[in-house]
Amino acid sequence: MEKMWSGRFSASASNLLDQFNASIMYDRKLYKEDIEGSLAHAQMLAKQGILTQDELKQIQDGLSQVKKEIESGEFEWNISDEDLHMGIEKRLTQIIGDTGKKLHTARSRNDQVAVDFRRFVLRKNLEISELLKLLMKEIVVVAEKHTDTLLPGMTHLQHAQPINFGFHLGAYLSMFKRDIERFESSYERNNVSPLGCAALAGTPHKIDREYSAELLGFESVSVNCLDTVSDRDFALEILFNISTMMMHISRLSEELVLWSSYEFGFIELSDEYSTGSSIMPQKKNPDVPELLRGKTGRVYGALVGLLTVMKGLPLAYNKDTQEDKEGVFDAVETAEISLEILKEAIKTMQVKAKNMNSACKVGHLSATDLADYLVEKCNIPFREAHFITGKAVAKSEELGIDLSEIELKYLQEIDARISQDVLDFLVLENSMNARESQGGTATNRTKEQLDYFKKYLEEK
Repeated sequence: MEKMWSGRFSASASNLLDQFNASIMYDRKLYKEDIEGSLAHAQMLAKQGILTQDELKQIQDGLSQVKKEIESGEFEWNISDEDLHMGIEKRLTQIIGDTGKKLHTARSRNDQVAVDFRRFVLRKNLEISELLKLLMKEIVVVAEKHTDTLLPGMTHLQHAQPINFGFHLGAYLSMFKRDIERFESSYERNNVSPLGCAALAGTPHKIDREYSAELLGFESVSVNCLDTVSDRDFALEILFNISTMMMHISRLSEELVLWSSYEFGFIELSDEYSTGSSIMPQKKNPDVPELLRGKTGRVYGALVGLLTVMKGLPLAYNKDTQEDKEGVFDAVETAEISLEILKEAIKTMQVKAKNMNSACKVGHLSATDLADYLVEKCNIPFREAHFITGKAVAKSEELGIDLSEIELKYLQEIDARISQDVLDFLVLENSMNARESQGGTATNRTKEQLDYFKKYLEEK
């Protein structure tokens, strides 16, 4: 079949070139954006007197039929059409005749694909933000039930200080809030219309770019056409935003895997979101968080892939840029299902508070509190207090107990300046609640933080 651009060529494209060159089998995902962009372009052309009102009506009716055919499955996607733009335009022309050939006046596939892809990415920025909010709401529900459930706070994956489980979950709320802010910032920054830039330098036709931008919901038009048709920063941004979000999801997933093991026993994932072994009948595997960790690398690959495509391209549009979509489509789908299934896994998991509390009696979590006591109550320099506390930890190890359980007599054998009131400092609940500085783990501060996130979500 003759290509729409074949006038300059004396030989037809080979079948191999059609296979290598075509994007229609995946960029057809943008059919709604493409039809909406064409409708806006046609309406602008009619407003400017470039199309008659009758021609506009024919194009509108024809595109409406094309859309119905696509959504009913009747539309024939043909690899020889190269991309969805050519496929839709060809079908439109078959339906309404030569008027369909006028639709491309003052437009290039360069600005056409930039419009379609940009609008898809803008929409997905907002949709992923909404999914993040739903995940955050579910985490808040769990966190509010555990603002006094003790949990070993760790550094280097070693027991460090007692915190509460709600406070720990609040750290992820902070991460996901930043993710939302990144998606929203990208939406605002990239909400500019490429339509009317044509191939690279604008068009001699008397068009109204601001009018077509308004019809498509863009906030403004782009400033420089040469940049606009070759710009894929908006695609790189959503890939970076998804990659960062998936990194946060992966960190939480790593903890869910650890917490659900027998060694930790802090949570149990529901049967709905766990799998078994083909050979070991006793197994209950945390496949959901494990897959979430794995899919993070897949998203990183899409980001690095597009960065690599873009790094050496001269201005303006180059065919290399056709490689921008598949990675974004895949990353978006990965992000969406990851957010949905993580939300459900958290919603249905069982929190084993007793095991968390028991784990706090391993590792001498109140050691820092003893050092702080020596500084505050005994006026001992911190370095000396650190040494004395180390001796107390060693004594506890010798006795086979946790520092929080040590008797006063053993502490006074180490240093006679220690008084009875030290025992209050060593109680794990007191240790956790002593950390009342803003942003700290004390129960009242944790509740304050959760109220902050609830208010943030309510205002969204």
